[in-house]
Amino acid sequence: MSQIKNIAVLTSGGDSPGMNAGIRAVIRTGIYHGLTMYGVRRGYDGLVNNEIEAMDAKSVANIIQRGGTVLKTARSDEFRTYEGRQRAYENLKTFGIDALVVIGGDGTFTGASKFIEEFDIPIIGMPGTIDNDLAGTDFTIGYDTAINTVVDAVDKIRDTAESHDRVFVVEVMGRDSGLIALRSGISTGAEAVLIPELNVDYDAIMKRLDKSRSNKSSRIIIVAEGDKEGGLVVADKIKENFPHYDVRVSILGHIQRGGKPTCMDRVLASRLGVAAVEGLLEGRRGEMAGLICGQVEYTPFEKAIKHIKQVNTNLTRIVEILSL
Repeated sequence: MSQIKNIAVLTSGGDSPGMNAGIRAVIRTGIYHGLTMYGVRRGYDGLVNNEIEAMDAKSVANIIQRGGTVLKTARSDEFRTYEGRQRAYENLKTFGIDALVVIGGDGTFTGASKFIEEFDIPIIGMPGTIDNDLAGTDFTIGYDTAINTVVDAVDKIRDTAESHDRVFVVEVMGRDSGLIALRSGISTGAEAVLIPELNVDYDAIMKRLDKSRSNKSSRIIIVAEGDKEGGLVVADKIKENFPHYDVRVSILGHIQRGGKPTCMDRVLASRLGVAAVEGLLEGRRGEMAGLICGQVEYTPFEKAIKHIKQVNTNLTRIVEILSL
């Protein structure tokens, strides 16, 4: 029989579409199991500063379709210190909170691991990041929405590119991971995709652009922001090789974080929210709930936060084959 009676949920790090669906699932699953549920505003910073409030089923009504996070999120320098984490623990004890569900990425899980180590509080994580760069889940909450946002934007950009015979270099998010760039590049028919995991072969890209001069009226290059060069540098290199090309740069930026979550992200967040609470009740701690091959799996934080450094070479090969 679980001794957990009160659970709090927080969102930390960068926001991602589907976080609200995850919050909703955590709160309602806890209520279903007869628990008292709390929300922590502004992530770990709110934990340190006692921004904790009771939540019920009505508190999470009509949020499943909303982007961002109703609990808000923030970075916390104080939580990085032992004194800050001690204050956070004391605040939890004031409310009688027995366990936490944290929604975020590697920084969130690193902080959770330290908190468990020092204060022995059960914590289960949910992968909330648009980058899809956590081990232990096929997809992270927000990734599907983000790539669909990119696809929609690039489709619109291509309309202009075709109308003016232009080359567009589109920079997308992905400081450490090129998965947004890679999948959106395939789905938008990009001529090339540049990602931080792979060295850029400019000779191959220039040959591809030269080859396409006679049979294409538009050319799209997708660049992840973490690529060593960046969109503006890539555009300059193209201009140097093809001065007659009309080259434009579009940096999509934070629009990729916002918007209504897709059906996939809503269902994923809902499944993992249920799994997080029920995992705590089963005695789990220090693990991330993820979805692998359609099934819920739990992965220790220290394994989940190891970034996926290798990309699927089948995907990069598809870009090359289909860019003819």
